[in-house]
Amino acid sequence: MLFSSIPFLYYFLPSVLILYFLVPKKLKNTVLLISSLVFYGWGEPKYLILMVASIIIGYVSGLLIEATNEKSKKRAFMIINVAINICFLGFFKYSNFFVENFNAVTGLSLKLLNIALPIGISFYTFQILSYTVDVYRGTVKAQKNLISLATYITMFPQLIAGPIVRYIDIVDSLEDRKLTFQKVSEGLRRFIIGLSKKVLIANALGEFCTTFKASDDKALLFYWVYAISFCLQVYFDFSGYSDMAIGLGKILGFEFMENFNYPFISKSISEFWRRWHISLGSWFRDYVYIPLGGNRVKKSKWFFNILVVWFLTGFWHGAAWNFIIWGLYFVIFLISEKTKVGKFIIKTPVLNHIYTLFFIIISFVIFDAVNMSEAFSYLKAMFGLSAVPLISTEFIYYIKEYAVILIVGLIGATPLVKKTVTKLTDTKCVKVVVAIFEPIVLVALLVLITAYLVDGSFNPFLYFRF
Repeated sequence: MLFSSIPFLYYFLPSVLILYFLVPKKLKNTVLLISSLVFYGWGEPKYLILMVASIIIGYVSGLLIEATNEKSKKRAFMIINVAINICFLGFFKYSNFFVENFNAVTGLSLKLLNIALPIGISFYTFQILSYTVDVYRGTVKAQKNLISLATYITMFPQLIAGPIVRYIDIVDSLEDRKLTFQKVSEGLRRFIIGLSKKVLIANALGEFCTTFKASDDKALLFYWVYAISFCLQVYFDFSGYSDMAIGLGKILGFEFMENFNYPFISKSISEFWRRWHISLGSWFRDYVYIPLGGNRVKKSKWFFNILVVWFLTGFWHGAAWNFIIWGLYFVIFLISEKTKVGKFIIKTPVLNHIYTLFFIIISFVIFDAVNMSEAFSYLKAMFGLSAVPLISTEFIYYIKEYAVILIVGLIGATPLVKKTVTKLTDTKCVKVVVAIFEPIVLVALLVLITAYLVDGSFNPFLYFRF
């Protein structure tokens, strides 16, 4: 079930919220857990068994780790839990990839398993892993209440697309959270803004990208505008979903971490990845990079640690070589930015922004490709190495049709609007005007979004792939 769908917005969510606010405090986790299981099972009921099994294994592992005082046994229980969950993830997400590559290397023709990817498995697996590792480290106590732990793992606002929520960050809220009118108001505002980013901007940019791919009249500039549009589509699609998740969390009494912080204003690739998908980056930092030694090791080991983290980051995104190469692509820049030349570039005004945006745009062409052959084909055309003209009739037609949404996307990807609104609301008079008109604008946006959804407009969600 998509957040940006009529069934979710007008049937599922209102029903859940009414029940959630009516039941007594001690039953709220139960309502949230059952609602989340219904939400997940709406599209793939058979994979509920897998998720429930993962939760039970994580629950039992946490209790076993905490119950023993022997460090070796604690470590063994933790490793067993990690291994089981990684095996689940590996089997359901990567089995076809491994079989295909085994066939390619050996010349055999083993049959592909063709297993459907369980939605959200990458996200909830990482949450279970972080919980059990934190119990092992002693940074959190094992959760004795299975319903509370299951509520944390299955919570529908962040179940299918993150942000990746750490148990340590919401453990107190699981047991005692305050539901206030202010939080509900802030949550609704954040949700509608995220929904608007997804439906009104990301979907329109997605239409342009789909149109480009179907075109038989491609041109060099058409390729570049497609690449920029896809970057913006992913940003508004995913950050919009994160906004909706954070907003729903507030309504329910939880505080989820921010997942995006205007990444396209970055002055380096390193900074970009501190601003993009923050929850995933911090997860790999705390559970892979630092345990490997981080940067507190000799330089060769440090570079190796970066390589491991970005290989895993790429592979986490998808079972295909273009995702692995996409991850390794960033290793080159993250390491080069530690050199004198790299430091010079990222400290030079204007040049640092051009450098960052240029290589980020190239990276997303690789990310979006069906395979590396298609990626190289697109990159060749972008750099004038293919027999395509500079412009084409279709390019001129579609750039005119989508010019407004491209401009809106480019401006919206910067903090310009937020800074302008913040500056204007510094005065008491404007603050009153905003307080009056903001609810009207939000309702108008919701009506407009509903019209788009009822019309059956283009409405994909990119991160279902991961």
